[in-house]
Amino acid sequence: MDRSKDTKRKSGHGSACGPRYGRNVLMTPGPTNLPDRVLAAMNRPAVDLLDPEFVALAESTIEDMKRIFKTESHIFMYAANGHGAWEAALSNLIGIGDRLLVPHTGVFSKAWAEMARRLGAEIEEIAGDGRSAIDLDAVEKRLRADRERHDPIRAVLAVQTDTATSVTSDIAALRQTIDAAGHPALLLVDVVASLCTVDFRMDEWGVDVAIAGSQKGLMAPPGLAFTAVGERAIEVGGRSDAPRRAYWDWQVRTGDEFYMKFCGTPPEHLIWGLREGLNILFEEGLDGVFARHLRMARAVHGAVERWASSGSIELNVPLPHQRSNAVTTIRIDPDFDIDRIRQWVRDGPGVSLGSGLGPLEGRAFRIGHMGWVNEAMLLGALGSIELAFQHFDVPYGKGGVEAAIDSLGFDLR
Repeated sequence: MDRSKDTKRKSGHGSACGPRYGRNVLMTPGPTNLPDRVLAAMNRPAVDLLDPEFVALAESTIEDMKRIFKTESHIFMYAANGHGAWEAALSNLIGIGDRLLVPHTGVFSKAWAEMARRLGAEIEEIAGDGRSAIDLDAVEKRLRADRERHDPIRAVLAVQTDTATSVTSDIAALRQTIDAAGHPALLLVDVVASLCTVDFRMDEWGVDVAIAGSQKGLMAPPGLAFTAVGERAIEVGGRSDAPRRAYWDWQVRTGDEFYMKFCGTPPEHLIWGLREGLNILFEEGLDGVFARHLRMARAVHGAVERWASSGSIELNVPLPHQRSNAVTTIRIDPDFDIDRIRQWVRDGPGVSLGSGLGPLEGRAFRIGHMGWVNEAMLLGALGSIELAFQHFDVPYGKGGVEAAIDSLGFDLR
């Protein structure tokens, strides 16, 4: 076998590893693994969209999403992905020419800002290095300077966990920063990658709008998006001169008519799946869910820190308290073809990993450890990655899997 370190010249196809057996281990940061109970819940015929049993179940999911967001506010559910929830929040609140402040932590904060720009907003950005959390001092300074303007910044757009960089920011501290600046800006928070992987307290932390999708910590299929909307945001939206986009409009979806809660036919099978996913989460208890994600994340971080002793591999986020419990972004020496390595891991051992995004394209890979993942899946994925490092002669510190085992063993005692 050619053992050259140039992975572009090495065999990286599944055929070199022989036939594929067993299940693929999905370790991407979305979509995530679906529990068998969720799959079974969706395995049923469609029903009349006003079937009383279905209506009651759908309304129960809307109500129980309040427990997930930890809010007494409104929950709006869309047949969409997280980008749809972004647009729902913007189209209800932001008019043409309104100014927004966006502190950057990675690809998704920039993408949300770009969407707002395309909808007519003026964007003021606080640069980030893609490796650390929101710069709170810079936010406070910018907002203090903005208070005297006749057209103050309408909202701050923040991402709790950027899925591309795996940076996690302190949202409670961000709200305190906005208040310390004495600024009236709304706080809009993307929790797509963080919801149900780390604690989020919408009402307690003073978040005006929270945005999420179904395909990550909620353990449901892709295709459902959520906006949790506080009373202040409802009021602002009601008097906003934002161009009305009927499908996203909160005013249209507020009321007792069930049909209009979805602005048409509800996505029945996705709702059945979500209902069962919520049941599983509540059976475990949210505190238990958060503890489990922390345990998995520490195991991955421990493995990567051991690999990093070679100098060719490193965690994207240096500070432990800013690392995600949901996804870990791992930088690798650009001399190695990481996409070929990922393909080999997928087609050979059978583990699907996330690619690098944005500035990290071709320079990083991502391990998703959120949702329906257990210790065996995690250790198998880490072992498969080490197998790939050996195959492609990537220098790595030995003992990453052992470090993960030590971490998990300590947490389970």
